[in-house]
Amino acid sequence: MRFRLVRAAALAAALAITSVSAQDRSARTLDIYVIDVEGGNATLLVSPSRQSLLFDTGNAGAAAVRDVDRIMAAIKDAGLTQIDHLILTHYHADHFGGVTELAGRIPIREFIDHGPSVEMNATVDAFLKAYAGLYAKGQHTVAQPGHRVSLGNVQVRIVAADGRVAGSAVPGAGRPNPHCAGTAPQEPDPGENARSIASHLTFGRFRAAYLGDLSWNKEIELMCPANRIGDVDLWVVSHHGQPTSNSPALVHAIRPRVAVMNNGTRKGGPPDTMRTLFTAPRLEDLWQLHFSLLSGQEYTVPGVFIANGFDDQPATLPVAPMPAPARGAPGPPPPAHNGPAHWIKISARDDGSFTVTNSRNGFSKTYAAP
Repeated sequence: MRFRLVRAAALAAALAITSVSAQDRSARTLDIYVIDVEGGNATLLVSPSRQSLLFDTGNAGAAAVRDVDRIMAAIKDAGLTQIDHLILTHYHADHFGGVTELAGRIPIREFIDHGPSVEMNATVDAFLKAYAGLYAKGQHTVAQPGHRVSLGNVQVRIVAADGRVAGSAVPGAGRPNPHCAGTAPQEPDPGENARSIASHLTFGRFRAAYLGDLSWNKEIELMCPANRIGDVDLWVVSHHGQPTSNSPALVHAIRPRVAVMNNGTRKGGPPDTMRTLFTAPRLEDLWQLHFSLLSGQEYTVPGVFIANGFDDQPATLPVAPMPAPARGAPGPPPPAHNGPAHWIKISARDDGSFTVTNSRNGFSKTYAAP
């Protein structure tokens, strides 16, 4: 009997060690979910110590419930019971739209933004009134360049906010940027995009950049004459892949190994942007949330790298890019996609290696440590 008890105890201990070991292995990665919110934005970070940061919350209006459903699916997959930090990059409805809905479903401990909006309309005004009531129940931080958010051994550093860029480079960066000379400025942007919160994160040797909708001229200010960000392994493509951001002074200087574009079917990915992305030094792969009709098959990536299709999938997709509507002019409504949505997930290790997975088809690719 004693032998049986000892053997049973030894077996239980072995199982416990195995379980702890499995949990330890699973907790060694920084997990990043780039969530499909139909051309809006929502990106979830979960550190190895299980601390979380969510960038933006998808679209407003009738789409808010749909988009928060998708965000909550990623939160559930990550096993979270709260959001530790929420960064609203700027006050456009495709970025702040789901805040109220999300706060009603899961506790949010800290709300981070860039301060007052410079664009006011009925939607923004109504949101800001509701938002003040939400952050009054938690912690509210107005981010400045240089501000840091710690997620255990993952460090997020703000490099631009409210129209101001960091005065110094992140550690290891700061070299002269040769791509500044070939990048001409665009028309000034007095709106919210230029005030986006832009972030750089580190996890051991892994580096990533997430700049929200930071616009072209602010990219130049941040990156010229010296590159304040340095090389990154992962870059979440700015502004959904639109040409009012994504300057060569930024894209070619940060030299991402992998880029993930959170675009919509008719939002982001036009030829000019795609040419800049595909000619970026060191780029191995571009992953997309949607096939872009603005790029057509001519500029898109293979389907295995695209997370979402259309609800009513056409028999053929256009080879030539669709002409983009004139700036400020309304375009035709995008193809509907209110059914199942799929994220792109990045699991990064502190040695600099990482794996990207398309949840639609289960395809994954691992990028070795440099």
